[in-house]
Amino acid sequence: MSALAASLSGGGVSKLFGALAPTAEPQVNQPTAMPVKPLQPSAKWTEAELIDACLAGSRVAQKELYVRYASRMLAVCMRYATTTFEAEDVLQEGFVTVYNNLRLFRRECPLEFWIRRIMINAALRQHRRSAAMLAVTENEYPETIADEEFILSNYSFEELLKMIQDLAPRYRMVFNLFAIEGYGHKEIGDMLGISEGTSKSQYARARVILKTKLERLDYRHNDSVYR
Repeated sequence: MSALAASLSGGGVSKLFGALAPTAEPQVNQPTAMPVKPLQPSAKWTEAELIDACLAGSRVAQKELYVRYASRMLAVCMRYATTTFEAEDVLQEGFVTVYNNLRLFRRECPLEFWIRRIMINAALRQHRRSAAMLAVTENEYPETIADEEFILSNYSFEELLKMIQDLAPRYRMVFNLFAIEGYGHKEIGDMLGISEGTSKSQYARARVILKTKLERLDYRHNDSVYR
């Protein structure tokens, strides 16, 4: 994925750590902090060792945390964003939050789960900041579909991502939170500032649109096979 390659090629890391760099201040006489000395290469740090090193102020550890989780978190951000640029902005904002709040991580779940929740919250903040919340044209889609499961194994990641990104923002958020993240409609309502019933209806509408898009994609696939 080009967005991922760009984010991890060094530009994403330097942009993030540039944003985290403290403002220069006059030097004062203070005890020098002891450097973190890992017993093994940083790439082999356990999760607990990586967290401890980050909390001790190791820039090497902070960069290692970014590289270790950035690709998976960018994939999360891409589902909530409409463009690669927007997804990368959400990713950077999310990691700033991670570093600023790592001391609050209670280690009651895997670190990746905690970071993922932060990325989702960053995506929701971006969603709320967006002024234009216009829906895609919907009069070409049916109102309802049969209550059946989607079979997605026949489609590429890029095809599915494009269809999700093309959903109207309100549908995209609800679909991601319910179908992929596993939140209940009441939780989603609280997160988005809508009622539980509105969350349910928007999810149902998102399914209608995605189902129709999948059927059209199937037709194009079959048509190309028989040509």
